[in-house]
Amino acid sequence: MSRKGFTLVELMVVILIVAILAAVAIPIMRGRIDAAKWSEGKAMMGTIATAIRAYCAELDNDLGDLTALDFDTDLGFRAGDLAGTYFDQGNFSIISGAYDVMNNSLTFTIEATAGSGINGPPSYTLDQDGNWVAGGI
Repeated sequence: MSRKGFTLVELMVVILIVAILAAVAIPIMRGRIDAAKWSEGKAMMGTIATAIRAYCAELDNDLGDLTALDFDTDLGFRAGDLAGTYFDQGNFSIISGAYDVMNNSLTFTIEATAGSGINGPPSYTLDQDGNWVAGGI
C-alpha cells in the first residue's frame, strides 16, 4: 500500500519560500502605497499651479511676490476644495514666486508637506515648469 502526500520537510520548504517572497514583497508594496498617497498631494499642487496662472492672467499686473497670495480670496478656493484623505490646505504653501507682465515671466514654487500617515519624503515642491523635487532626502 503506497501513501500519497507531502512530507514535513517538503511543507517546511514551501513555507520558507512563501515567507521569503512575503519579506521581499511587503516593503515594495509599502513604497507603492506611499507613492499613491503622495499622488493626492501632487494633484492638489497642480490645481494650485493652475489657479496661480489664472490669477496672473486675469490680473495682468506685475506681482513682485506671490507668496502673499491667499488660497481663498486670491486664488478662489473654497473651504474643502483642498481637502483630501491625506492632505488639506494647511499642507500647501507658495514658497516663492513673481509675475512680470512686461517680460511675460511667471515663476513660482509650491511646496506640500507630508500629510498624516505618509512615509517617504517629508515634502515635494513643484515649480512653474512642472518640475517635481522631493525634499528632505
